[in-house]
Amino acid sequence: MTIEMLLVLGLVVSALILFATERLPADLVALIIMATLLLSGLITSEEAISGFSNPATITVGAMFVLSAGLYRTGAVNAVGGGLARLGRKSYWLTLAAMMLVIGIISAFINNTAAVAIFLPIVLGVARDTHTSASRLLMPLSYSSMFGGVCTLIGTSTNILVSSIIERRGLAPIGMFELTDMGLIFFGAGFLYMLLVGVRLIPVRVGEDEEERRLGSGDYVTEIIIQPEARLVGMVLAQSPLLHELDLKSVEVFRDGRLLDDPPEQIELREGDHLKVRCDLENFRKIQQRRGIALKQELDQGATEGTPEESTLVEAVVAPNSTLDGRSLKEARFRSRYGFTALAIRHRGHVIMRENLETTVLRAGDVLLFDMGPREIERLRVDRTFVVISEVQAPVFRKRKTAIALAVVTAVVAGAALGVVPIMTGAIIGCIVMVLAGCLTTEEAYEAIDWKVIMLMAGVVTLGIAMEKSGAALFLSKFIVYAVGGAGPTAMVAALYLFSAIITAILSNNATVALLIPIVFATADSMRIDPRPLIMAVTYAASLDFMTPFGYQTNTLIYGPGRYRFADYLRVGTPLNILFWVLATIFIPRFWPF
Repeated sequence: MTIEMLLVLGLVVSALILFATERLPADLVALIIMATLLLSGLITSEEAISGFSNPATITVGAMFVLSAGLYRTGAVNAVGGGLARLGRKSYWLTLAAMMLVIGIISAFINNTAAVAIFLPIVLGVARDTHTSASRLLMPLSYSSMFGGVCTLIGTSTNILVSSIIERRGLAPIGMFELTDMGLIFFGAGFLYMLLVGVRLIPVRVGEDEEERRLGSGDYVTEIIIQPEARLVGMVLAQSPLLHELDLKSVEVFRDGRLLDDPPEQIELREGDHLKVRCDLENFRKIQQRRGIALKQELDQGATEGTPEESTLVEAVVAPNSTLDGRSLKEARFRSRYGFTALAIRHRGHVIMRENLETTVLRAGDVLLFDMGPREIERLRVDRTFVVISEVQAPVFRKRKTAIALAVVTAVVAGAALGVVPIMTGAIIGCIVMVLAGCLTTEEAYEAIDWKVIMLMAGVVTLGIAMEKSGAALFLSKFIVYAVGGAGPTAMVAALYLFSAIITAILSNNATVALLIPIVFATADSMRIDPRPLIMAVTYAASLDFMTPFGYQTNTLIYGPGRYRFADYLRVGTPLNILFWVLATIFIPRFWPF
């Protein structure tokens, strides 16, 4: 064993310890390894920074941007409403639908980004259906992993492996090369979670279940039904307003007259004014609902802030202020400030009968505004109010939804048909997203998970050093000596199991960067095609269910679901064993030796 091999293996052991103990961030550990290898002279300067120019790193960054484009246009937002409607009928129906939807979506956008997008949606479904978030979030994470291994672009691991093996002279992974095996994992995992896994998940309800409600109380506001609304022609008692939003009270005004008929007899029409009572969270849902306009917003017209800058602000009327004892109309509030209140909570109570503009305000009343940054600053320095909360109210660019979907579809189709490489297509897709207004340049930069990018760039150099130093060959000989005599299928089983264990300690990308060079050396020693061994490592690295830290989606749900480490072991260990058996049986069939 040479000094170079000892140094590289020492770095591997050090990396394992640092990754496992989490004393330093994983991306920083990867950069430290890169710097150490560079200083030792084991790799050149060009090799050290090759991870940053690696097609996998660039492609993964672009996929984050494409995912953000889908989110900013509201392309996936409607799913939340659908899941909530199902949830009121059946938890099991909601669970099955959620797993199928997130699994399919995760096959075509990065699964970590998909979970990040769906996390607030699923939390909202849990609240609306009075279901413990823990019973939905773990299936959300696991099903995103099921979908992620079905295509090349479903997870950054697949893209990284494809880049590494292409550099070694092997054909890159095709867009749908992983699909057959991936669908077997998807089907088995789906059935396991429905029949067994979800019953092993504890119901966790704590004080933060209540704190997730954005508003501190109810408001009353007025809405006007627009011509394109689904509500037109519906009976109030059967309308989505009552069945999909937690409205405490609804009053219908037509031609200035209150309709006193029972909800079962009121047929909603275009132009009807509805006075509704709801909390702040459902107020936001009303704002985003197609075919409904807030009366105050129509009267107010455009504000200084752009829709993307819009923020919901709660402000208390200060004692002895100019509003104390006067109405908004008397104080000429709109002409003075350039905007008006959208809703009001009067002296701790919700008012329904009075007009918002003519309600006499008192110190302590809470008004709700929707405004941009400049208006917020103006409100803060005004002694009339005390700003008590600000809640970002994202406005989705729904007119761009079709463009965003078309761009992602074109990227996937272009790579699948071999028209353009996936990296080229993803970069072009990002440019089109920005130029088409699906998202801004700033939002594109913010969408990229730079920790993932730094981690990928750093660990690539470790794989290069293992090859150059001979450490990969040394380890492969040990593995062949221990397992090779049992045949290539046993080697697939051994590498899958070893990869799954290492992934539970390291990250998925670090695992493949470490093991792929060993796989090539092992295949050379056994004189077999390396592809089935590569696939064993690829799948295992993306399917870690046993720990909250082995895969990013598990980490995302750890806090919101109030999980404990043992929860992942209880639910994930049988699933890992099931997938290990399936991989051993089917990988050699799809990729012969």
